[in-house]
Amino acid sequence: MSLPNPAELISQMATDLKAHLEHRGISEPRYIGIRTGGVWVAQALLKELGSAEPLGTLDVSFYRDDFSQNGLHPQVRPSALPFEIEGQHLVLIDDVLMSGRTIRAALNELFDYGRPASVTLVCLLDLDAGELPIRPNVLGATLSLAAHERVKLSGPELELELQDLAL
Repeated sequence: MSLPNPAELISQMATDLKAHLEHRGISEPRYIGIRTGGVWVAQALLKELGSAEPLGTLDVSFYRDDFSQNGLHPQVRPSALPFEIEGQHLVLIDDVLMSGRTIRAALNELFDYGRPASVTLVCLLDLDAGELPIRPNVLGATLSLAAHERVKLSGPELELELQDLAL
């Protein structure tokens, strides 16, 4: 399987996001990347948009529903939101949508900071393996992988790698 080019996806996502925000009448969105891959995607997207808006970052580790099973990742960092959440139009950005549980955790955390006016979800890839009814408003590409395959994003240059867990 050949993986899509992240730079091409970012370019199309920027076009789609502008159209989505314009259609919804949103002129001053607040951008938030989910650590770590979502932050890399958000940085690339903001660069493509030519935006100097501040970027918020979320680390949803404490909000995951599998926290008690998996424990705490050793690189947990606090979330940093340099703007109010209450009443704002948020653009929540992640790298890979798989089960939807990371997005659910991110929404839970955001609502602890306040009630946003809206949340637009942007994802580089959707692995079409959803366990929750969560779908991005703006999407780079959808991939269907075998059960033993995963996609890893490395950054901040945005490089995709297909990993075979069966090996």
